[in-house]
Amino acid sequence: MNHKFILIILFWFSPPVFAQTGVLPDFTALVDKHGAAVVNISTVKTHSPPKNKMIPGMPNIPEDSPFYEFFRRHAPPNSIPREQFPHNSPREFESKSLGSGFIISADGYILTNAHVVSSADEITVKLNDKREFQAEIIGVDRKTDIALLKIEAKNLPKVTQGDPSKLRVGEWVVAIGSPFGFENSVTAGIVSAKGRSLAQENYVPFIQTDVAINPGNSGGPLFNMKGEVVGINSQIYSRTGGYMGLSFAIPIDVAADISTQLKVAGKVSRGRLGVMIQEVTKELAESFGLDKPEGALVTLVQKGGPAEKGGLKAKDVITRFDGKVVNKSSDLPRIVGATKPGSDVLVHVWRDRSKKKLMVQVDEFPSDEKDASLENKKNKKTDVYNRIGLALRELSDNEKKQLEINNGLLVEGIRQGVASRSGMRPNDIILGINNKDVTTVGRFKKLLGKIRKGRNIALLIRRGKTTYFITMKLNGGENK
Repeated sequence: MNHKFILIILFWFSPPVFAQTGVLPDFTALVDKHGAAVVNISTVKTHSPPKNKMIPGMPNIPEDSPFYEFFRRHAPPNSIPREQFPHNSPREFESKSLGSGFIISADGYILTNAHVVSSADEITVKLNDKREFQAEIIGVDRKTDIALLKIEAKNLPKVTQGDPSKLRVGEWVVAIGSPFGFENSVTAGIVSAKGRSLAQENYVPFIQTDVAINPGNSGGPLFNMKGEVVGINSQIYSRTGGYMGLSFAIPIDVAADISTQLKVAGKVSRGRLGVMIQEVTKELAESFGLDKPEGALVTLVQKGGPAEKGGLKAKDVITRFDGKVVNKSSDLPRIVGATKPGSDVLVHVWRDRSKKKLMVQVDEFPSDEKDASLENKKNKKTDVYNRIGLALRELSDNEKKQLEINNGLLVEGIRQGVASRSGMRPNDIILGINNKDVTTVGRFKKLLGKIRKGRNIALLIRRGKTTYFITMKLNGGENK
């Protein structure tokens, strides 16, 4: 059959997508109606010069070095302009930055990102009609990257808040902001995913979009097609510093709750449970007898904290908290953080291959938390490597006291084998194996010896300030 004829037939019976779904959306009415509530934010911050100033273009010579004055006076002509020397530079200098925001009330309250205005000495808000106001910071919450500003104005246009839970992956969304200082720029795209977890961001279930977001868009609104704000554009994923198709917005319901607390109290109050957690992998689910990987695996219970008082233990898998399902570990910090301190909460856990219910009273998340560190001593050393390639020793009473643990073995050496391939490191502390506590090297060896080849083992590990599980499979080639 003629190939050209085949191509014609395929095209004839496969019309373009836009022909099937109708014309592309028109955003003009949305922008005309709601664009006036979007503002441009510019900030100024004054910096003091560093104490150890270096000579531009010359080797790194501190100002207090005996060679500093020599190089300053005798640098080759025209190689370093005199005005560039620190002696001729101002004692302080200013840095400026740009961002976006949007008006949430007619009397001048504005939402933006915390990173747009944090530490600024001067904040200027420019409206769509070119009026400018000096803004006051009402409150900042760095954990969610939300800031609430106030300008002295009345009868301002304001946005309408939408419901992010009703967003559907694939629907159109629109961003308005000031990328690179280009005010009132409009970009559009679709919702790529919901409930995204990002590194170091424990309290925000981000909305992922492919809307073009660049520096200066931060703090601006993300609209749905009804003209409702569903998010605050906050971050991009990029290897170049510019837009690469991955943008992230803070859901507006999260931002609204934070802004209300900032307005009323000037700070944000969060619930605290007092546990360290990690994700439940397929291998861990198998070792704990779970039907599927779900929940948040407790790796450490803080002494004297709400979790310990409520009966939670390390190796528990939290599946529900205060009536809310915990599908993955990143869900738990958000749910706990949104719980009012002092509340009595029902917690569903998976323990010893069965379901249990516990009552826990949540307390308030403190501003600073101290973590115990291990005293690095080399007593009771052993050079005996076990079947997975680890040389272990028992912890001293002082070490256990500092770590606030009752048991554990220090990894003093690792040789090539299943443990090294799984990511174990010297100075790791093994707290348990397959849901069993380890108190001595002999007990660990005995428990390890009962595991048949081809089976997964889960080691509860303390590394520095973090506690989590490492899984590995015994393939039969380990040292006996």
